[in-house]
Amino acid sequence: MDGKRINIRLYILVPAIFSGITIINIIVSYRIISYYLALKREPALLITWWGIAIVCFTFVCSYLVLWVILSPVTRFVKNTEKLPVFQKVSVDDKVPKARDDLQHFSKVFDEVTDILSKVEAKELFQDIVGHGKAMRGIFSQILKVAPTDSTVLISGESGTGKELVATSIYEHSLRKGRPFVKLNCVAIPEGLLESELFGHEKGAFTGATSQKKGKFELANGGTIFLDEIGDMPLPTQAKLLRVLQEKEFERVGGNHSIKVDVRFIAATNKNLLEMLESGTFREDLYYRINVFSIYLPPLRERTEDIPMLAEYFLEKSTKPAQFSPQALQILMGWSWPGNVRELQNAIERAAVLSEDGKISPVHFPSQYSSLGFTGQVFRETSESASIDDHLNEIEKSMIMEVLTRTGGVQVKAAQLLGINQRSLWHRIKKYNIDVETFKNLT
Repeated sequence: MDGKRINIRLYILVPAIFSGITIINIIVSYRIISYYLALKREPALLITWWGIAIVCFTFVCSYLVLWVILSPVTRFVKNTEKLPVFQKVSVDDKVPKARDDLQHFSKVFDEVTDILSKVEAKELFQDIVGHGKAMRGIFSQILKVAPTDSTVLISGESGTGKELVATSIYEHSLRKGRPFVKLNCVAIPEGLLESELFGHEKGAFTGATSQKKGKFELANGGTIFLDEIGDMPLPTQAKLLRVLQEKEFERVGGNHSIKVDVRFIAATNKNLLEMLESGTFREDLYYRINVFSIYLPPLRERTEDIPMLAEYFLEKSTKPAQFSPQALQILMGWSWPGNVRELQNAIERAAVLSEDGKISPVHFPSQYSSLGFTGQVFRETSESASIDDHLNEIEKSMIMEVLTRTGGVQVKAAQLLGINQRSLWHRIKKYNIDVETFKNLT
């Protein structure tokens, strides 16, 4: 007969051990007192020795229990603290030393959890750069809603990556491998939006020379993503609501209902609640699409992702370059109203302007620095440099900034600088500035 193993949870085992010790103590004490009282003798001395024995026995038992439980935990913590990745996190975060073992264990477990969540985020969401706490919270939401067929509304400022989130929802959904159709409501003229969404019959309007299937029909069995749904006209909103509720629609110019099975994802950079009050967005449609809401915070609210994003965009640049520490400070300090898209453009521009493969503050627009261009140039110049060297760097930076604003047009640049075109040409030659690099930056 095979032996069966019984597993008992520690939450039951440990209290049972100490409860058993207490019961044994009560029973033995009762027997001792009863025996001595029957003999009409004083049991105080024996009870005292018995109490001391019980205290020692309880101490030994509790020590053994804690040793059995905490031994693997202590071994895990010690091995973890030896790992290079853990040592780097501890140094970067500058976490103060814990005051006791339990606090120390808790700190280590929190850091290990943080590291594992970053690894998970990197493995599961390889197309989304940024593994800060805000983004990991969004990843958790994606993993919860993706396997369902719930409608998702993604909100956030322009340039925060709403389309990437929608794609991730599709990639982790049960409909992966089926059609995934995207449509930007702003990119389609108002008169053609219904035709794009629902299709049209031949002769439905001027230019409709053949039948055309709409996005919903093409997405049948899969997922459809409508970006910037807040810009959809009210008449189209009413027809969209019918599709979401009834799962059917008619092509423009047609009278035959078409049934579809589509998972719906929408995104907007507008405040739909304000649009409800102004009457520019249908209330019934809003509550129909706002089943599961995901808010993408702007880049200024997740600055911990900026260095990773910056390195990612720099690696994609056609011109190899590296950031100076001062340049990274500029990136971290800017508010980025254009979010990730603005950051990408700024880094591409800086890489083009960089010299000797080094990106410094002079390669960013002056508004990115609270000190302005000249202040940053002065800090970048060696402290041992003469005043002439500082002035030359300031002059060079001013010329580069103006050439950027004018798209490399030297006539306009000379006017803005208040000098003649010949004088500007001499300065460009003096500082070895490549004017051609500025002509595609505006």
